[in-house]
Amino acid sequence: MKIAIFSTKYYEREYLDKFNVDGKHQLTYFETPLNAETVSVVKGFDAVSIQLTDKLDANVIDQLAKANIKLIDLRTAGYDNVDLEAAAKHNIKVMRVPAYSPQAIAEHATALILTLDRKTHKAYNRVRENNFSLQNLMGFNLFEKTVGVVGTGKIGTAFCQIMLGFGCNVIANDILPSKSLIEKGVKYVSFEKLLEQSDIISIHCPLTPKTRHLFNNVTFSKIKKGTMIINTSRGAIINTKDAIKALKNAQIGYLGIDVYEGEENLFFKDLSDKIIKDDQIERLMSFNNVLITPHQSFFTKEALYEIARVTISNFNSFEDKVKTENEVVFAIP
Repeated sequence: MKIAIFSTKYYEREYLDKFNVDGKHQLTYFETPLNAETVSVVKGFDAVSIQLTDKLDANVIDQLAKANIKLIDLRTAGYDNVDLEAAAKHNIKVMRVPAYSPQAIAEHATALILTLDRKTHKAYNRVRENNFSLQNLMGFNLFEKTVGVVGTGKIGTAFCQIMLGFGCNVIANDILPSKSLIEKGVKYVSFEKLLEQSDIISIHCPLTPKTRHLFNNVTFSKIKKGTMIINTSRGAIINTKDAIKALKNAQIGYLGIDVYEGEENLFFKDLSDKIIKDDQIERLMSFNNVLITPHQSFFTKEALYEIARVTISNFNSFEDKVKTENEVVFAIP
């Protein structure tokens, strides 16, 4: 197949080419995202492969259909940037990489917690300036703290296991409780109780219409004052404007995010010589108890290996007309 790979980063090509055994597929790499402005380049291709920064709304998918694109492949687990209804209407299959490395993301969430707690990033900068003072570097023990986990899919499960290893009291909320986690000591509670009881809340649920801005003014009013909130899932699960307000009144004690609802205009780019026009992220960065990383939780060798392997496998399955669980099927409301 002839496949247009959009939003390609330098580190992806090596892995994708490695699994494209004997050049079975003709891969053409584009650094630009796929959207209404770039969709014209897909003519002559059989399929497109995209990232979360690509925006495939109904208009773009109409253009893909006119260009005879038969497959939309996501090199991610999430697919909220694709209009599934429009794809189904045009009989365009959508496939994804459902689980490339749950441990990578769970471990990064843990890194955000430890960094915010023990302030190692601040200590590092101080010591480089020969300042060995402990002033304002005090943290707290994770041991016996109550950690609330929102969403216990593969990533949430991996995160729960890490927190149990720290000796934390782990509570969780999910529409489908995990029997294995319950057996290990995780207690499932209502979302309201999770908000009320948690010292740390880590978000691992997908972005859906129901979870968009799940964390907002109402939610923040129910958490303990000073609660730490971690988000390595999707940026729009947190209402940024409301989070800023909760940070200002100290309702949120710490905020660690690897995702941001306006990240498509910022993340994966070097903007060091540019003026950032996003006032909300500029405000977030002004807080000394906020830690932002640029959607790097997936960024491990193991994860990139698995993303490339499954992506090429998806191409093979589509071409060979093999049914796979990696296909995303539009569910009629």
